[in-house]
This record gives sequence, structure tokens and C-alpha cells, in this order.
Amino acid sequence: MNKKYEFMRRALFLLIIVFLLLAFLAERVGIIPEVSEDNFEENADDTGEVRVEEGFMLGSEVLLGKERHLVEDKKVGLITNQSGVNSRGESIIELLQQAADIELAALYAPEHGIDGTAKAGEYVESYIHEDFNIPVYSLYGSTRMPTEEMLKGIDILIYDIQDIGARTYTYISTLNYCMAAAEKYNLPLVVLDRPNPLGGLIVDGPVLEERFKSFVGVDEIPMAHGMTIAEIAMFFNRNIGAELIVVPMQGYDRTMIFQDTGLSWVQTSPNIPDLEAVFGYMATGLGEGTGVYQADKFRWIGGKGLDEDKYAALLNGAGLEGIEFIPEKRNGAGGVRLKITDYRTFNPAKTGIYALTYAFKLESFRVPKSNETIVMFDKIMGTDKMGQYLEDGFSPQEIEKRFEPGIENFIKVRENYLLARYSSQEVQ
Repeated sequence: MNKKYEFMRRALFLLIIVFLLLAFLAERVGIIPEVSEDNFEENADDTGEVRVEEGFMLGSEVLLGKERHLVEDKKVGLITNQSGVNSRGESIIELLQQAADIELAALYAPEHGIDGTAKAGEYVESYIHEDFNIPVYSLYGSTRMPTEEMLKGIDILIYDIQDIGARTYTYISTLNYCMAAAEKYNLPLVVLDRPNPLGGLIVDGPVLEERFKSFVGVDEIPMAHGMTIAEIAMFFNRNIGAELIVVPMQGYDRTMIFQDTGLSWVQTSPNIPDLEAVFGYMATGLGEGTGVYQADKFRWIGGKGLDEDKYAALLNGAGLEGIEFIPEKRNGAGGVRLKITDYRTFNPAKTGIYALTYAFKLESFRVPKSNETIVMFDKIMGTDKMGQYLEDGFSPQEIEKRFEPGIENFIKVRENYLLARYSSQEVQ
């Protein structure tokens, strides 16, 4: 009996030793992760600031992790398109549709449709999703705001669309209209935050004036606003009063540009297939109706009669950071191709003002005029002052000075709507 007891005691001791050794080896080689993606921790450092250990996470990933209670056992209306994917490229449409504890009841699509293939300005019809048998309501068709019928039976709205950081890009206009509908029909609206691809430090360009509000400019913000989609929503809500819930990103800082997130860019619209187009959008796309136009998906700007060499020389001599201008004639028009050399210092909104002004300096382009009808040029600029300055022959430096007071005032107002967790330094 004693020998049997001694054998069992030694066997147990050896098993314990083997278990401890395996656990130690597993931790050393990474078999047992310190923090799982589904069960992450936040720890306070010596300063009391929260230190996020799991790295970068989109708002959609946070929602389906620790904030899942917001949508559990609810009928969800999802405002999204092909850009609504997580860091692994998985569509939020499919993730919600597959979730046993969430009912995806309806989809709402912005300009370009749910798959992002419709051309700019193209009317998009509503239809029934062939796989999920739920309605896909177009918000760029017979209406741009969800109607009461579209929201019937919905418990909560979710917005998850990637923005590009420009006032004129209509996805933020769709957000604004959906917030207004949510307030009108007493529905909560959850905004899943995504990065501003330009970062949060560039705030520039003319601030929109009340008279020039339209679907390419729904609020009094500058051309480049420097806010994430959740911050834009909070800014909009000062005038709307919707039941707004924002789900912030984890591990994001407003000094980050899109390349710092580790995410892959998903084409947001037919003319924005990549980050070159994102950063070139405001730099080349401001001349609507003037004869100065963009081409090659916002990589080129020019116009008939322009001398491309003189144009490039003016722009290259202007001291604009992070950018070079390559003279290039295109289909008989003189212009320049943008070569971004530093995405962090490049300022698209400022570059757009310079590119447009120098084109007018070299050639007699036409300034469209607003009367009872507001022309698209003024809608994009958010003001008719830019056209006046061009006609008066102002330099781009003079135009900058004229717009500075509005930008400075906006920056002060904007402070009330920035998420503090994204700020590691003063926004310049």
C-alpha cells in the first residue's frame, strides 16, 4: 500500500511539473496570447491615462466586441456600402447578417450604391437583396433622407462608411440626413468610427456659408475639416439633436494618416480607388465649371490653353510641402501631374487653392456666377468669395489670408466635438 501511495504521489508531482513546463513554453512561443482580440484589456498608466494594449481597432470591431450590447436582440438598419469592412476585410453586412443575436432588417446605400459602382451623380434605385431578402434602400434616388416607411420596424440605425476627409464628399451628407431622420422618427443612431485618411491636423480651405448649403456641403465646415466620421457626427448633432451613439476606434491618434493604421484601402467610389486619389481629391477637383479640371482620378489638374511648363514652375516655386508638380499635356490641355512626396506634410485643400489660382493667373478662365440659382462652383467652395478673388486677380497667399479668420473660428468651435482619446498633441 505504501509503495502504491508513493508511486501515485511521484506521478502526480511529475504531472504538475510537466504542466507548468508546458505552460511556460507556450507563453514564451506565443501559443497563449497575452491579450485576445475578443477579450481585450485597458490599463491605466502612472499618469492615469488609459493604455490600450490590443492595438488599432475600428469602431465596427469594438461594436461587435465589448459594445455588442448596443445591438443585441435588435432589428438593425445599416447605412453602409462596400467600404464598410473590418481590418480583415470582412463586410459588416455579412457579419451582422450572420450574427445569431442581431437581426439585420434593412440596408441603406449612399451615392454610388451599396457596392460603390454607380457613377458620380447617378440615380440609384432601391431593391430587395437577393441573398438576404431584405430591402436595400437607396439614399441617392427618389429621396436622400430615409422616409418613415423605410424605417418601419427598425429599432436602431448603424452608420459604417469610410469617408475621405473632404466637405464635398457626399457620404457625410448622407450621415447628416440620416441623423435628421433618426431624430424625426425617434430612433437611436450609432456611428462606428473610422479614420480620417488625411489625419486630424489639416484644417483648411474656405468655410461654408449658410447660403451655399447643399448636398455637397451640408454644414459650416472648411474644405478639409480634420475630423473622424464620429466627430463629424457630433458636430452635426449640435443642430440636429438626434439620439447619437458613437463607438470610437481603439488605438487611434489624430496625428495618424491612413497609412499608419495598417488598414488596406477599399475603393470608396469609382474615382477614389486608392490613397493617391484620396489625397489628390481636394487638390485637383475644385474647378467645377471654370475650365480648370481634374483627370486620371484626381492625379492631374489643368485646362485648355495652359502652358504646362509655366504652370508647373509656379506651383513648384510656391513652397507647398510634400508635393511636386510634373508638367504634362493631356488631350490638348496643359496641366500638371501630382507627385506626393510626403503624405504627412501634404495639404490637399491648400494645394487646391494654389492650383486653381495659378491656372487663372496664366489663362483667362471663366468664373461661374450664382444668382437665384447657386452654381456648382460656389456649392463646392461653400462661398462665392473664391470666384470674386479669382476675378480680382488675388494671389493664393492673399486668398489664404482672407479665409484664415473663418478657419480659426471653426477650429475653436470644433474643439467641443473632438474625441479626447484621439489627441496626443495640440492640433495645429
